[in-house]
Amino acid sequence: MAGTTGDDRPTRLRGERGHRAVPHTADVRIEAWGTSREQCLAEAVLGMVESFADLSRAEAHSVRQLRVTGSGDEDLLATLLDEVVFRLEVHGEVPVHLRVEAVGEVLDVRAAVTDLGRVPVTGAPPKGVSFNELRLAPDPYGWSCAVTVDV
Repeated sequence: MAGTTGDDRPTRLRGERGHRAVPHTADVRIEAWGTSREQCLAEAVLGMVESFADLSRAEAHSVRQLRVTGSGDEDLLATLLDEVVFRLEVHGEVPVHLRVEAVGEVLDVRAAVTDLGRVPVTGAPPKGVSFNELRLAPDPYGWSCAVTVDV
């Protein structure tokens, strides 16, 4: 099934979006994809959250508006994920759904969130994002990205 660990990337179809965790020594590696850069970014966030929390029955209790700036696509990805880590550490909340829109070099993000205590925790929460092997770029099906998350 698309979006789960063990997928073969070649099975991805045009118009599809999703994410998966892939094995990585001591950290978590997230791959995400979508038809647009913004869909790919949203999937990367959900992939990171699902690497440590079960969102299958999660219900949002609030909506947060975030503005993210960066000096390029990879920087936008890292900054967005770092913002999610910050909100987790400071406010104890995780996004269960995101809408990402680009306004020039700025991302306007609408995140429906829930308290971490309301979802089953299945792994170690992230502590940060590594810039090593960070990627966000167009591909034949839309956009894809890969990021290593420090746990």
